[in-house]
Amino acid sequence: MRKPKVLIAGCGDVGTALGLLLIDQGYEVYGLRRTINQLPDSIHAIKGDLIDKSSLSALTDLPMLDYLVYSAAGGGRGAAAYQGTYIDGFSNVMQSLTHAPKHTFFTSSTSVYGQSNGEWVDETSPTEPNSETGKIMVAAEQQVLTQRNSTVVRFSGIYGPGRDHLIRTVQEGIIAPPEPLHYSNRIHRDDCAGVLAHLIGLVEQGQAIEPIYLASDDAPTPIHEVMKWLAQQRGIEIKGYKEIRRGGSKRCRNEKLKRLSYQLKAPSFVDGYVEPQSHR
Repeated sequence: MRKPKVLIAGCGDVGTALGLLLIDQGYEVYGLRRTINQLPDSIHAIKGDLIDKSSLSALTDLPMLDYLVYSAAGGGRGAAAYQGTYIDGFSNVMQSLTHAPKHTFFTSSTSVYGQSNGEWVDETSPTEPNSETGKIMVAAEQQVLTQRNSTVVRFSGIYGPGRDHLIRTVQEGIIAPPEPLHYSNRIHRDDCAGVLAHLIGLVEQGQAIEPIYLASDDAPTPIHEVMKWLAQQRGIEIKGYKEIRRGGSKRCRNEKLKRLSYQLKAPSFVDGYVEPQSHR
């Protein structure tokens, strides 16, 4: 029986977790990244730099792909890095493939939203970000959605193994103040992989899926409450407060995703910070 073939372009932390999930489900997975020594042997490694089209010549030799998952991580926080990674890089990959995949997935982020006063946002909300990088992500989404059979998945703040900035801040006895109220949204790394695998599985079964999904957990929570809980769980004395204003204060609604019967491994930060079963 023919195995469906998947290319994960930008096969980093989320991409590797996704690749291992898909292999367990009977897919053949190719992983493209700059350094391939960290990829599991079960993922066919392709060495290449997304922003250097000349390094992607190996893509022309791939068999016809069923799925492309473009899961790149920005090479920096600036606009130039975002332009290179999310717009130029995607274009380079598409131009390097001999055949268009059956379905293309692109991992975006909730930075496309400019709402900052605790508003609820979903897939229908205006995408009018204030930052240059957010505007580039909007343009990147639009570029992807011009492709036939394409889906954008907007992840909120990804946390999990190796993503411990918040914990390290709490360990220093510093948390966000209760005021001004700043809502935070998050999704565990294992759920990022799980959502993508679930969507690919639906397409493989012949089901129609939407062009855009917002992927976040069930519990938008003020960042003060999250950090206070982390401190209490670890028996850490709170010594001071420092305002954290990353990503705007909004609340992400995941109802469209939940209607697809995806079961979150970490429905809230309380579940996620005890580490769901890892797929690595």
